[in-house]
Amino acid sequence: MSKRDYELGEAELEVLRILWENGPLTVRDVLARLHERNRKVAYTTVLTFLSRLEQKGYVGSDKDEHAYRYKAKVSRQSVAKSRVRALLEQLYDGAAGPMVLQLIENEKFTDDEITRLRKLIDGLDG
Repeated sequence: MSKRDYELGEAELEVLRILWENGPLTVRDVLARLHERNRKVAYTTVLTFLSRLEQKGYVGSDKDEHAYRYKAKVSRQSVAKSRVRALLEQLYDGAAGPMVLQLIENEKFTDDEITRLRKLIDGLDG
């Protein structure tokens, strides 16, 4: 994964999450979604975040009749994969096993997640 995948700030990641959840949006649309989440930021701040994300290659924009509409160019899964990989390298020297064990020992899982985990583990044996 490229280093840029790891270089997302929390506020940039929150803006990207809004785009993943809602599709192409204008700056005002993103601003409204942030305000709904009790994040009181200015229009110019949101525009700055979107511009940075576009420069980094995470977001693209298209001009419609009245305003630019921004959309995610990378998937949530690809960003998650990159960030997990970076965390694995930082905390576990790249070894996935200890990280998985840490999660299983300390986090709660739904029945569906447990079923999926069992299938994945069973697949490791074959």
